[in-house]
Amino acid sequence: MAKLRINTLGELAVFRDDQPLTLPASKRARALLAYLALTARPHRRDRLCEVFWEIPDDPRGALRWALSKIRSVVNEEATDRLTADRERVALETASIDIDINLLISALKNPALSVERLQVIASHLREPMLTGIDLPDQALFQQWLTAEREDAKRLLAKTLSRLACNPDHPPNKAIAWAREWLELEPFDTDAATQLVTQLEQLGESQELERLTRELTMRFRNAAISWSPTKRADTRSPAEDHVNTVEVRQLLARQKVQFCTAADGVRIAYASVGQGAPIVKAANWLSHLELDWDAPIWSPLFRELARDHFFIRYDERGNGLSDWDVGELSQEVFVADLETVVEASELERFALLGISQGAAVSIEYAVRHPQRVSHLILFGGYAAGWRIGATQETIKEREAIMTLTSTGWGQDNPAYRQIFSSTFMPNATAEELSWFNEFQRRTTSPENAVRFLSAFGDIDVRDRLAKVSVPTLVIHSLGDRRIPITIGRDIAAAIPNAEFCGLESDGHLLLGREPASKAFVDAVREFIERT
Repeated sequence: MAKLRINTLGELAVFRDDQPLTLPASKRARALLAYLALTARPHRRDRLCEVFWEIPDDPRGALRWALSKIRSVVNEEATDRLTADRERVALETASIDIDINLLISALKNPALSVERLQVIASHLREPMLTGIDLPDQALFQQWLTAEREDAKRLLAKTLSRLACNPDHPPNKAIAWAREWLELEPFDTDAATQLVTQLEQLGESQELERLTRELTMRFRNAAISWSPTKRADTRSPAEDHVNTVEVRQLLARQKVQFCTAADGVRIAYASVGQGAPIVKAANWLSHLELDWDAPIWSPLFRELARDHFFIRYDERGNGLSDWDVGELSQEVFVADLETVVEASELERFALLGISQGAAVSIEYAVRHPQRVSHLILFGGYAAGWRIGATQETIKEREAIMTLTSTGWGQDNPAYRQIFSSTFMPNATAEELSWFNEFQRRTTSPENAVRFLSAFGDIDVRDRLAKVSVPTLVIHSLGDRRIPITIGRDIAAAIPNAEFCGLESDGHLLLGREPASKAFVDAVREFIERT
């Protein structure tokens, strides 16, 4: 079998045994090839149509045509790297060398020579995937922008290793430090490294000017910085999340379907190896879109590093059937039972988040022999109707009316009601992503039905009957489900442990320290008990 190589730095190029291949003339087909290669996981056909062909009358026909052009490039007589069935499309990348992935893998070696690092930096200075921008396709452009930003961050990491290399004097390393700071102007380590090298070189005038400029820059951005603080010289090999590993993880995710007793089709996914963890479904989720989320994906991929991680989409939501008869706590529990049986698990840790916590509590009471550990985050035992005042009921009903008329509209103001309480410290970009994610995850009718069903949840009488090791985690500043509710659950479950996180979010953003604290607490609890 011939060796295939794909270059993504600069213009997209494909080589077979070092001989360049002719790519499709269509920019959209080339963009699709790059997307399949870098994401390295199966994609649903309807998702690809949405990403690349929002306008044509026949997007599926356009997709078939583009795939036929890509096949002629990547497939060989005895090797079908591009596979497609009626539902999904995937590019098998195990036999393909992709330049950016090779560079990331190389950078995992902490002992790379300066010469090798310089070569890597020269490659990374090439702009990624020039010439395949699709301005009329917002979803593709968002993905492409994110890929380019990742490449810039990788270049910055490479420059940091060059600038901080102790074997090179400041007069040689200072150019790398300048470039590093230019790429990451708010990186305190880059600032400190450049200031330190200017001081060592005796460049007093530039040192004084730059120190004033940086002090003002960080002060205006509310970032703590001191020019005397030592620079962090960690290499990309030490980063806890690696881009290649993440892509490989997503490529290995297996999506399947099982059928509940009432005929509703439930989508569930598994990934990783090790002791199993099952995450009970909670609103909102989408087995494919979640991996691009600023919220869940860092938690999911961290748990999947050393566990067999299983999750599923709630009925009426995500990849599961949307046209469903009943939405209630009882069917939510039954759906969890269905997924567990389909996964053929004997014993596992059970993770319940938000409304999924009540589902997990009920399951653990019914099936204590199956649950090795129960982990609850941001959960509640009683829905909003339970013991509510008339004022609270009217307020909730008003929100449901607003949801029924506004869900899926271009104006996200109504969805901001949920986003701002789920993630009060999110950036504008993160809130925008979550607003759009809500629209694409369920219908207006189902959104209202979910909100109503959650109001009737009541597992308060089940808490004392939980007999499995339990960890209750809650954000100390949670504005949607107050911390007192989490503490009450922990107090009512026999021998339950409680862990408070320094966060205001009902949902954790992957970038905040509380996200890592959550994963650490889960791992420590499972290993210890």
